[in-house]
Amino acid sequence: MAQILIRNIDESVLVRLRQRAAVSGTSLEEEARRALSAAAGLTREAALARLDAVRAKIGRIEGTSPHEDLRRDRARDG
Repeated sequence: MAQILIRNIDESVLVRLRQRAAVSGTSLEEEARRALSAAAGLTREAALARLDAVRAKIGRIEGTSPHEDLRRDRARDG
């Protein structure tokens, strides 16, 4: 994950973000992440919709899943 530092944020913006964080029970940082994601058009719902569209195009991939492969490898090594 990337990091950014944003300077000179208006105090009223921080107050509002803190209020939203308190209401939702999250941190100021998480609330800022959510606000930036929504502003960029990358809400969780939008990301899930894009994933669903890709899955619909690809379909079910045949064979074992990576989880099944990992379990089999661990069982063999254990």
